[in-house]
Amino acid sequence: MMRIDAYTHFFPKRVYDKLLDLAGDYKDIGKRVRSVPALYDLDLRKRIVDGHQDYAQILSYSQPAAETIAKSPAQIDEFVRLINDSFAELCAKESDHFPGWVAQISLDAADAGVAEAERAINQLGALGVQIYTNVAGKPIDRPEYRPFWKKMAELGKPVWMHPARGAEMPDYLSEKKSLYEIWWTFGWSYETAVAMSRLVFSRILDDHPDLKIITHHFGGIVPMLEGRIGPGWDVLGDRTTDEDYVSLRKSLKKRPLDYFKQNFYTDTAVFGALAATKCGLGFYPRDKVVFASDCPFDPEKGTMYPRLTLEIFEKLDLSKTDREMIYYKNLEAVTGRKLVK
Repeated sequence: MMRIDAYTHFFPKRVYDKLLDLAGDYKDIGKRVRSVPALYDLDLRKRIVDGHQDYAQILSYSQPAAETIAKSPAQIDEFVRLINDSFAELCAKESDHFPGWVAQISLDAADAGVAEAERAINQLGALGVQIYTNVAGKPIDRPEYRPFWKKMAELGKPVWMHPARGAEMPDYLSEKKSLYEIWWTFGWSYETAVAMSRLVFSRILDDHPDLKIITHHFGGIVPMLEGRIGPGWDVLGDRTTDEDYVSLRKSLKKRPLDYFKQNFYTDTAVFGALAATKCGLGFYPRDKVVFASDCPFDPEKGTMYPRLTLEIFEKLDLSKTDREMIYYKNLEAVTGRKLVK
Protein backbone atom coordinates (compact mmCIF):
# COMPACT_ATOMS: atom_id res chain seq x y z
CA MET A 1 0.00 0.00 0.00
CA MET A 2 1.40 3.40 -0.96
CA ARG A 3 2.50 5.75 1.84
CA ILE A 4 2.74 9.48 1.12
CA ASP A 5 4.77 11.24 3.81
CA ALA A 6 2.90 14.54 4.16
CA TYR A 7 5.35 16.50 6.31
CA THR A 8 9.06 16.20 5.51
CA HIS A 9 11.67 18.94 5.32
CA PHE A 10 14.32 19.75 2.72
CA PHE A 11 16.46 22.61 1.41
CA PRO A 12 16.98 22.70 -2.36
CA LYS A 13 20.58 23.66 -3.13
CA ARG A 14 19.88 27.29 -4.06
CA VAL A 15 17.89 27.70 -0.84
CA TYR A 16 20.57 26.11 1.32
CA ASP A 17 23.27 28.32 -0.19
CA LYS A 18 21.15 31.42 0.40
CA LEU A 19 20.34 30.30 3.92
CA LEU A 20 24.02 29.97 4.77
CA ASP A 21 24.52 33.48 3.43
CA LEU A 22 21.62 34.96 5.41
CA ALA A 23 21.85 32.93 8.61
CA GLY A 24 24.91 30.74 8.64
CA ASP A 25 25.30 31.30 12.39
CA TYR A 26 21.62 30.77 13.28
CA LYS A 27 21.55 29.35 16.83
CA ASP A 28 19.66 26.54 18.56
CA ILE A 29 17.54 24.79 15.91
CA GLY A 30 19.98 26.15 13.33
CA LYS A 31 22.72 24.03 14.91
CA ARG A 32 20.52 20.94 14.50
CA VAL A 33 19.62 21.83 10.92
CA ARG A 34 23.25 22.16 9.86
CA SER A 35 24.08 18.73 11.32
CA VAL A 36 21.61 16.72 9.18
CA PRO A 37 22.96 16.09 5.64
CA ALA A 38 19.70 14.55 4.43
CA LEU A 39 18.14 17.97 4.86
CA TYR A 40 20.10 19.39 1.92
CA ASP A 41 21.79 16.44 0.11
CA LEU A 42 19.39 15.46 -2.67
CA ASP A 43 21.11 12.19 -3.59
CA LEU A 44 21.08 11.06 0.04
CA ARG A 45 17.46 12.04 0.37
CA LYS A 46 16.47 10.07 -2.73
CA ARG A 47 18.29 7.01 -1.37
CA ILE A 48 16.25 7.31 1.81
CA VAL A 49 13.01 7.36 -0.15
CA ASP A 50 14.19 4.42 -2.29
CA GLY A 51 14.96 2.48 0.89
CA HIS A 52 11.26 2.03 1.58
CA GLN A 53 8.83 0.26 -0.71
CA ASP A 54 5.69 2.09 -1.78
CA TYR A 55 6.80 5.34 -0.21
CA ALA A 56 7.16 8.97 -1.37
CA GLN A 57 7.55 12.35 0.29
CA ILE A 58 5.95 15.78 0.22
CA LEU A 59 8.67 18.41 0.69
CA SER A 60 8.53 21.58 2.75
CA TYR A 61 10.99 24.13 4.05
CA SER A 62 12.29 23.76 7.60
CA GLN A 63 13.61 26.64 9.70
CA PRO A 64 14.62 29.42 10.35
CA ALA A 65 11.60 31.50 9.43
CA ALA A 66 12.19 34.14 6.79
CA GLU A 67 10.86 36.87 9.08
CA THR A 68 13.51 36.07 11.72
CA ILE A 69 16.52 36.34 9.40
CA ALA A 70 15.50 38.79 6.66
CA LYS A 71 16.36 42.45 7.15
CA SER A 72 13.37 43.93 5.30
CA PRO A 73 9.96 42.97 3.83
CA ALA A 74 11.59 42.98 0.39
CA GLN A 75 14.19 40.45 1.54
CA ILE A 76 11.41 38.30 3.00
CA ASP A 77 9.66 38.29 -0.37
CA GLU A 78 12.89 37.49 -2.19
CA PHE A 79 13.73 34.56 0.08
CA VAL A 80 10.31 32.91 0.05
CA ARG A 81 10.08 33.26 -3.73
CA LEU A 82 13.45 31.52 -4.02
CA ILE A 83 12.19 28.71 -1.77
CA ASN A 84 9.04 28.20 -3.79
CA ASP A 85 10.64 28.46 -7.21
CA SER A 86 13.28 25.95 -6.13
CA PHE A 87 10.75 23.45 -4.79
CA ALA A 88 8.65 23.71 -7.95
CA GLU A 89 11.72 23.01 -10.10
CA LEU A 90 12.98 20.13 -7.93
CA CYS A 91 9.64 18.31 -7.66
CA ALA A 92 8.97 18.67 -11.39
CA LYS A 93 12.22 16.79 -12.03
CA GLU A 94 11.86 14.27 -9.20
CA SER A 95 8.12 13.62 -9.08
CA ASP A 96 8.52 9.87 -8.52
CA HIS A 97 10.25 10.56 -5.21
CA PHE A 98 8.47 13.81 -4.36
CA PRO A 99 4.96 14.00 -5.85
CA GLY A 100 4.20 17.35 -4.24
CA TRP A 101 5.56 20.24 -2.20
CA VAL A 102 4.42 22.87 0.26
CA ALA A 103 5.05 26.55 -0.41
CA GLN A 104 6.63 28.77 2.21
CA ILE A 105 5.09 32.15 2.97
CA SER A 106 5.68 34.76 5.63
CA LEU A 107 2.87 36.52 7.44
CA ASP A 108 5.31 39.38 7.98
CA ALA A 109 5.46 40.08 4.25
CA ALA A 110 3.93 43.43 3.32
CA ASP A 111 0.64 41.77 2.30
CA ALA A 112 0.71 38.98 4.92
CA GLY A 113 1.90 36.56 2.25
CA VAL A 114 -1.28 36.74 0.20
CA ALA A 115 0.30 37.32 -3.22
CA GLU A 116 2.98 34.67 -2.77
CA ALA A 117 0.46 32.10 -1.54
CA GLU A 118 -1.65 32.72 -4.62
CA ARG A 119 1.36 32.62 -6.95
CA ALA A 120 2.79 29.43 -5.44
CA ILE A 121 -0.52 27.57 -5.59
CA ASN A 122 -1.99 28.82 -8.86
CA GLN A 123 1.17 29.29 -10.92
CA LEU A 124 3.74 26.93 -9.42
CA GLY A 125 1.47 24.09 -8.35
CA ALA A 126 2.07 23.96 -4.59
CA LEU A 127 -0.25 21.70 -2.58
CA GLY A 128 -0.67 24.42 0.04
CA VAL A 129 1.49 26.70 2.16
CA GLN A 130 3.44 26.49 5.38
CA ILE A 131 3.46 29.05 8.19
CA TYR A 132 4.73 28.96 11.77
CA THR A 133 2.81 29.01 15.03
CA ASN A 134 4.01 32.55 15.66
CA VAL A 135 5.41 35.32 13.50
CA ALA A 136 8.73 36.30 15.05
CA GLY A 137 7.00 36.14 18.42
CA LYS A 138 3.68 37.67 17.33
CA PRO A 139 0.40 35.67 17.44
CA ILE A 140 -1.04 34.42 14.16
CA ASP A 141 -4.48 35.92 14.82
CA ARG A 142 -3.42 39.58 14.71
CA PRO A 143 -5.66 41.81 12.54
CA GLU A 144 -2.93 42.44 9.96
CA TYR A 145 -2.77 38.70 9.22
CA ARG A 146 -6.49 38.32 8.53
CA PRO A 147 -6.06 38.80 4.74
CA PHE A 148 -3.94 35.62 4.67
CA TRP A 149 -6.62 33.51 6.32
CA LYS A 150 -9.27 34.96 4.01
CA LYS A 151 -7.14 34.20 0.94
CA MET A 152 -6.43 30.60 2.00
CA ALA A 153 -10.14 30.02 2.54
CA GLU A 154 -10.78 31.36 -0.97
CA LEU A 155 -8.03 29.20 -2.49
CA GLY A 156 -9.34 26.11 -0.70
CA LYS A 157 -5.85 24.76 -0.07
CA PRO A 158 -4.36 23.67 3.26
CA VAL A 159 -2.04 25.53 5.59
CA TRP A 160 0.71 23.39 7.09
CA MET A 161 1.42 24.87 10.55
CA HIS A 162 4.87 24.25 12.02
CA PRO A 163 5.84 25.04 15.63
CA ALA A 164 8.43 27.76 16.18
CA ARG A 165 9.98 28.49 19.55
CA GLY A 166 13.56 29.04 20.64
CA ALA A 167 15.68 29.24 23.75
CA GLU A 168 15.05 32.99 23.91
CA MET A 169 11.55 32.23 25.26
CA PRO A 170 12.15 31.45 28.97
CA ASP A 171 10.32 28.79 30.94
CA TYR A 172 10.08 31.09 33.99
CA LEU A 173 9.65 34.85 34.22
CA SER A 174 12.69 35.08 36.50
CA GLU A 175 15.01 33.68 33.83
CA LYS A 176 16.28 35.03 30.52
CA LYS A 177 16.19 31.84 28.46
CA SER A 178 14.77 28.34 28.31
CA LEU A 179 17.12 25.72 29.74
CA TYR A 180 17.83 22.10 28.82
CA GLU A 181 16.15 22.45 25.40
CA ILE A 182 12.77 22.58 27.14
CA TRP A 183 11.85 25.17 24.48
CA TRP A 184 11.91 22.29 21.96
CA THR A 185 10.93 19.18 23.96
CA PHE A 186 7.79 20.65 25.54
CA GLY A 187 7.71 24.12 24.04
CA TRP A 188 6.90 23.15 20.47
CA SER A 189 3.98 20.99 21.57
CA TYR A 190 2.63 23.78 23.76
CA GLU A 191 3.22 26.32 21.00
CA THR A 192 1.13 24.30 18.56
CA ALA A 193 -1.80 24.08 20.96
CA VAL A 194 -1.61 27.82 21.63
CA ALA A 195 -1.74 28.67 17.92
CA MET A 196 -4.73 26.37 17.40
CA SER A 197 -6.48 28.01 20.35
CA ARG A 198 -5.91 31.51 18.99
CA LEU A 199 -7.56 30.53 15.72
CA VAL A 200 -10.56 29.25 17.66
CA PHE A 201 -11.09 32.12 20.10
CA SER A 202 -10.29 34.89 17.62
CA ARG A 203 -13.23 33.53 15.59
CA ILE A 204 -11.05 33.11 12.51
CA LEU A 205 -12.44 29.60 12.18
CA ASP A 206 -15.98 30.95 12.55
CA ASP A 207 -15.31 33.55 9.87
CA HIS A 208 -13.73 30.94 7.57
CA PRO A 209 -15.19 27.55 8.52
CA ASP A 210 -13.76 25.90 5.41
CA LEU A 211 -10.14 26.71 6.27
CA LYS A 212 -7.92 23.65 6.02
CA ILE A 213 -5.11 23.57 8.57
CA ILE A 214 -2.67 20.68 9.02
CA THR A 215 -1.05 20.77 12.46
CA HIS A 216 2.29 19.09 13.04
CA HIS A 217 3.00 16.34 15.63
CA PHE A 218 -0.65 15.36 16.24
CA GLY A 219 -1.36 18.91 17.38
CA GLY A 220 1.25 18.78 20.15
CA ILE A 221 -0.28 18.50 23.62
CA VAL A 222 -3.87 18.69 22.38
CA PRO A 223 -4.82 14.98 22.40
CA MET A 224 -3.58 14.52 25.99
CA LEU A 225 -5.70 17.44 27.20
CA GLU A 226 -9.13 16.52 25.85
CA GLY A 227 -10.63 16.88 29.33
CA ARG A 228 -9.36 20.43 29.76
CA ILE A 229 -10.24 21.45 26.20
CA GLY A 230 -13.67 19.85 26.55
CA PRO A 231 -15.28 20.16 30.01
CA GLY A 232 -12.58 22.62 31.08
CA TRP A 233 -13.29 25.17 28.37
CA ASP A 234 -17.03 24.51 28.55
CA VAL A 235 -16.86 26.86 31.55
CA LEU A 236 -14.47 29.36 29.96
CA GLY A 237 -14.63 32.56 32.00
CA ASP A 238 -15.18 30.93 35.38
CA ARG A 239 -11.48 31.28 36.17
CA THR A 240 -11.03 34.87 34.92
CA THR A 241 -12.02 38.14 36.57
CA ASP A 242 -10.63 40.84 34.27
CA GLU A 243 -11.98 39.61 30.89
CA ASP A 244 -15.50 38.71 29.77
CA TYR A 245 -14.71 35.26 28.43
CA VAL A 246 -18.22 34.02 29.21
CA SER A 247 -19.64 36.24 26.48
CA LEU A 248 -16.87 35.15 24.14
CA ARG A 249 -17.65 31.47 24.77
CA LYS A 250 -21.34 32.03 24.14
CA SER A 251 -20.58 33.87 20.90
CA LEU A 252 -18.71 30.92 19.37
CA LYS A 253 -20.60 28.81 16.88
CA LYS A 254 -19.40 25.55 18.40
CA ARG A 255 -18.16 24.03 21.61
CA PRO A 256 -14.38 24.71 21.90
CA LEU A 257 -13.52 21.00 21.81
CA ASP A 258 -15.43 20.56 18.55
CA TYR A 259 -13.16 23.02 16.74
CA PHE A 260 -10.08 21.01 17.71
CA LYS A 261 -11.62 17.76 16.51
CA GLN A 262 -13.44 19.03 13.42
CA ASN A 263 -11.56 22.07 12.07
CA PHE A 264 -7.98 20.82 12.12
CA TYR A 265 -6.15 18.14 10.23
CA THR A 266 -3.07 16.69 11.87
CA ASP A 267 -0.08 14.49 11.11
CA THR A 268 1.45 11.42 12.71
CA ALA A 269 5.01 12.71 13.23
CA VAL A 270 5.65 12.15 16.95
CA PHE A 271 9.35 11.28 16.93
CA GLY A 272 8.83 7.54 16.96
CA ALA A 273 6.45 7.26 19.94
CA LEU A 274 3.86 4.48 19.86
CA ALA A 275 1.87 5.75 22.86
CA ALA A 276 1.62 9.26 21.39
CA THR A 277 0.47 7.81 18.08
CA LYS A 278 -2.31 5.84 19.78
CA CYS A 279 -3.33 8.94 21.76
CA GLY A 280 -3.51 11.07 18.61
CA LEU A 281 -5.51 8.47 16.72
CA GLY A 282 -7.86 8.25 19.70
CA PHE A 283 -8.52 11.99 19.64
CA TYR A 284 -8.86 12.93 15.96
CA PRO A 285 -11.39 11.49 13.53
CA ARG A 286 -9.73 9.15 11.03
CA ASP A 287 -10.48 11.48 8.12
CA LYS A 288 -8.44 14.27 9.77
CA VAL A 289 -5.14 12.37 10.06
CA VAL A 290 -2.37 12.36 7.44
CA PHE A 291 0.71 10.16 7.54
CA ALA A 292 4.00 11.96 8.22
CA SER A 293 7.40 11.14 9.69
CA ASP A 294 9.12 14.56 9.96
CA CYS A 295 11.98 13.21 7.86
CA PRO A 296 14.92 13.80 8.10
CA PHE A 297 14.69 14.55 11.83
CA ASP A 298 14.99 10.99 13.11
CA PRO A 299 15.57 10.33 16.83
CA GLU A 300 18.13 7.63 15.99
CA LYS A 301 21.12 8.93 14.04
CA GLY A 302 22.14 6.86 11.06
CA THR A 303 18.80 5.16 10.51
CA MET A 304 16.66 5.37 7.39
CA TYR A 305 14.73 8.33 8.67
CA PRO A 306 11.02 7.47 8.29
CA ARG A 307 11.63 3.92 9.55
CA LEU A 308 10.29 4.37 13.11
CA THR A 309 7.00 5.91 12.03
CA LEU A 310 6.52 3.23 9.40
CA GLU A 311 7.23 0.50 11.96
CA ILE A 312 4.74 1.99 14.41
CA PHE A 313 1.97 1.83 11.84
CA GLU A 314 2.76 -1.80 11.10
CA LYS A 315 2.00 -2.55 14.76
CA LEU A 316 -1.33 -0.76 14.85
CA ASP A 317 -4.62 -2.61 14.50
CA LEU A 318 -6.07 -0.55 11.66
CA SER A 319 -8.47 -1.58 8.94
CA LYS A 320 -7.40 -1.41 5.31
CA THR A 321 -9.80 1.49 4.84
CA ASP A 322 -8.29 3.44 7.74
CA ARG A 323 -4.77 2.78 6.52
CA GLU A 324 -5.59 4.02 3.03
CA MET A 325 -7.17 7.15 4.45
CA ILE A 326 -4.21 7.97 6.67
CA TYR A 327 -1.49 6.91 4.22
CA TYR A 328 -2.68 9.00 1.29
CA LYS A 329 -6.41 9.45 0.74
CA ASN A 330 -6.91 12.14 3.40
CA LEU A 331 -3.99 14.10 1.97
CA GLU A 332 -5.41 13.81 -1.52
CA ALA A 333 -8.77 15.01 -0.20
CA VAL A 334 -7.47 18.03 1.70
CA THR A 335 -5.17 19.14 -1.13
CA GLY A 336 -7.54 18.30 -3.97
CA ARG A 337 -4.65 16.60 -5.78
CA LYS A 338 -4.21 12.97 -6.84
CA LEU A 339 -0.83 11.90 -5.45
CA VAL A 340 -0.87 8.13 -5.91
CA LYS A 341 -0.60 6.89 -9.48
